[in-house]
Amino acid sequence: MSAAVPTLNRASLTRRLFQSVAMIREFEQVAGKAFARNEIPGFIHLSIGQEGVAVGVCAALDERDKITSTHRGHGHVLARGSDPNRVMAEIYGRETGLCKGRGGTMHLYDFARGVLGTNGIVAAGGPLACGAALAERNAGSGGVVVCFMGDGATDQGSTHEAMNMAAVWALPVIFVVENNGFSEGTPLASHSSAEAIVDRAAAYSFPGVRVDGQDALAVFEAAKQAVTRARAGAGPSLIEAVTSRFRGHFEGDAMRYTRSGPDAEAAARDPLDVLRSVLENEFTADEIEQDLAKAKEIVATAQEFARNSPRPSADSVLEGVFTNPQHSESA
Repeated sequence: MSAAVPTLNRASLTRRLFQSVAMIREFEQVAGKAFARNEIPGFIHLSIGQEGVAVGVCAALDERDKITSTHRGHGHVLARGSDPNRVMAEIYGRETGLCKGRGGTMHLYDFARGVLGTNGIVAAGGPLACGAALAERNAGSGGVVVCFMGDGATDQGSTHEAMNMAAVWALPVIFVVENNGFSEGTPLASHSSAEAIVDRAAAYSFPGVRVDGQDALAVFEAAKQAVTRARAGAGPSLIEAVTSRFRGHFEGDAMRYTRSGPDAEAAARDPLDVLRSVLENEFTADEIEQDLAKAKEIVATAQEFARNSPRPSADSVLEGVFTNPQHSESA
C-alpha cells in the first residue's frame, strides 16, 4: 500500500500485480475448500475470477486512501494490504482476526489499511464512501475513497444518491463497478434499462470508463487516472470493470443461469493468465513459478494461523458493543 507502487516500471508493476492476484486466488480457493469442510461458519462469497479488478485498483492507491467493499470483499481487503493471517482468522471466527472473530467474511474492517468494511448490504458502500471522502477533503489530506460495488448495486437508490452527492460536492470518490453480468442469478438486462453502466456517469457530469476487468494492468491505468483527477479536486469518476466470477454467487450456488455477451467473454479469460502472458516476456518460467509457490506458502501460513488461533471467549461477548465499558459491566 505504498505511494511508490504506481511509479514502478511496467515489468515490475506487472509482476507485483501477478503476485497479488496469485495470492488472492490461492486464498479464495483455500477458503472455499475450508468452507466445504465446515471449518468456516456462515456463507462465503468468493472473488475467484474477479481478482484483477481489486488488484488493479488498489495498486493505484497510497497510504492516505480508503475503500468500501461488498459481500464479495476478500480480494479487495487483501489487495489493499491487510495481513492474510488476520483476514483468514476473521473468516474462521477467531480472536486473532481483524475484528476479533466477530465480523466474519462480510464485516472485514482494517482502518490501519483504509478498509472501511466489507458489507452484506447491497449498495451500502456509496453513502459510506461519500462520507469518508468528505472527511478527507475537509481534512485536506489529499486522500481518495474507492467505492467497490457489483452491477446489482447500480440500480439501488442509494447508489444514485451517492453519485449525485459526490458530483455536487466534487468529492474525491471513485465508483468501481465490478460488472460480472449477474445480480446473484439475475442477468443485468433483466433489471437495468442501461446495460452500459459506464454511460450513467454522464447523468452526473463526471467521467466514466469501461475497462477489461480481467486485465489488471488496464484496470490500474484507469484507476490511476481517476485517482489523479480526484486528488486534484476535480471530483468523482466511474470505472465499469467487465469481469466474471468463476464460481457461483455463493459457495453452494447451483448456477442455473447461462453466461452470454461480455460476461461469457470475460469468463473465458483468467486474470492470472492475462498477467502471466505479459510476464513471460520479462521473467523466466522459474521466477513465475516461484511467485506461485510463494502465494501458496503465504496462504498455507494464514490458514495454519487461523486454525491454531483461539475462538473468542464467551466472557468477551459484549466487548465492542458499548462505547463506554461501564455500560458493558452493568449490562
